[in-house]
Amino acid sequence: MNSGHAAALGRHVLADFYGIAAGLLHDAELIESVLTRAALAAGATPIFAKFHHFGAGQGVTGVLLLRESHISIHSWPEHGYAALDAFMCGTARPELAIDIAKQAFHPQHCEIRTIERGERSEAALIGIVKTA
Repeated sequence: MNSGHAAALGRHVLADFYGIAAGLLHDAELIESVLTRAALAAGATPIFAKFHHFGAGQGVTGVLLLRESHISIHSWPEHGYAALDAFMCGTARPELAIDIAKQAFHPQHCEIRTIERGERSEAALIGIVKTA
């Protein structure tokens, strides 16, 4: 029986962390370690990491490529803020990765959004515009 709905291919969890100690947000090695632990806890498989520190007192941008997709971060120590996202497919659970990052960075406040990716339903198709 076709319900007109296909299961999502993956979940993309977006997290905004506020009120983080600046010292946690400019240490590229620490951030890479946290995101690697987060990926493993989520049941994902890291395959490549690239993290860049922008200089004294400045933030880090980085991505951990996964067999199941990726986890990325961009930090602003001067604002105590980090933007993270974890996109995973298969049985990996990106929300667990965000939980591990939250435990490591101790934000005073966070906002988390989840987007189902690759989910096609008849209702969703109404908004799709085809282009040549």
